Amino acid sequence: MTLPQCSIPEAPRTMSDTTKIRIAQQMARELEFEVDDADAAVAAIEKAMAADDDLVWIVDAKGNRHGIAVGKLAFVEVESEDNGGGVGFGTG
Repeated sequence: MTLPQCSIPEAPRTMSDTTKIRIAQQMARELEFEVDDADAAVAAIEKAMAADDDLVWIVDAKGNRHGIAVGKLAFVEVESEDNGGGVGFGTG
């Protein structure tokens, strides 16, 4: 069975019409980005883990959205502004 072909005319595109999306597969690599509200980011991750959600979205300080596979988290570290150290928790 062949499906009918349809064509949709494309509008001319400019650079402002595109959005870069980067998708990573399972690998041993850490994500690092700055957020405006670390407590809200940690709360969103904890809530997603408690609800057994597959994905949590975190918005960084630049407005970029990061979709994170909750089941693949190894640890979360939040850097302290006071001393540059970190506070984190593991997923066990």
